[in-house]
Amino acid sequence: MKIGNIEFKEYPLFLAPMEDVTDPAFRLLCKRFGADMVYSEFISADALIRSIESSAKKLTIYDQERPVAIQLYGREPEPIRDAAIIAEEANPDIIDLNFGCPVKKVAGKGGGAGLLRDIPKMLEIIKAVVKAVKKPVTVKTRLGWDDNNKIITTLAEQIQDCGAQALAIHGRTRAQMYTGSADWTLIGEVKNNPRITIPIIGNGDVTTPERAKECFDQYGVDAVMIGRGSIGQPWIFKEIKEYLATGEKSKKENFRFYLDILKEQVNNNIEMLDEIRGIHHTRRHLAASPILKGLSNFKQTRIKILRTESRDELFEILDNVEKEYNLI
Repeated sequence: MKIGNIEFKEYPLFLAPMEDVTDPAFRLLCKRFGADMVYSEFISADALIRSIESSAKKLTIYDQERPVAIQLYGREPEPIRDAAIIAEEANPDIIDLNFGCPVKKVAGKGGGAGLLRDIPKMLEIIKAVVKAVKKPVTVKTRLGWDDNNKIITTLAEQIQDCGAQALAIHGRTRAQMYTGSADWTLIGEVKNNPRITIPIIGNGDVTTPERAKECFDQYGVDAVMIGRGSIGQPWIFKEIKEYLATGEKSKKENFRFYLDILKEQVNNNIEMLDEIRGIHHTRRHLAASPILKGLSNFKQTRIKILRTESRDELFEILDNVEKEYNLI
């Protein structure tokens, strides 16, 4: 599979763009564990062209994480075009356009998945960005606005015709948000459409190695994108890669192995940001990590994890979990 001049090996796995999740520290860990491509947090085009510092900082990328895509969102062609030109100066491998974010503050104002209700404008945006930049332009979107408007099979051809070089599809409508189950059948229909020649990347509810293999085998997608299934467990990419290669699940490591990885993420974010912001960026990963799920009477400890702003205090809490539950 190729996107522009970027060539991927068989069964590529991509880290989905997620706001307040896919910062550089997390992306670098996912890359180390086998993610074939990673994406930035989504960046507001309007904020970027106004030189808002918090948005400009999201353009920071590292050579170790390549290939890496910078994802932009907005609601009007000109600002997104201008933001894409700015983003290209950060030298990403790909410029990705977000037409899938379902949250009200984005979609409700006509950005992200909101553009599924204004297809002509979506297509105008793609054309404008493709014309303005030299990097490959890709798109991420959903099946449609709601169950009565699942338009992805037709929309995919239109997106391709506008010059997008790959399409990632989340198997839900905007109305679903993140509820219910992702429907991969329409993703498969898009991939199996003989008129589609660009890579199709499937996304939604891939949380196990077995499910990743099913998605490749049953729907024929060119790549699988993993989002929420990676939060708190960047090693999921390694587990899936090993399963795809051998057909067997990899041996689980001990608790300390996984805990040390999460601590490394905390340390890296502190180094890249500062102590308070670094911890803020990582706390949700810790609270959501499967290594801490299922522990009895863990609610109060999870609350402490989510409230602490001190590295020493945070690590003390985590070390006490290991002792209290005798985790090995």
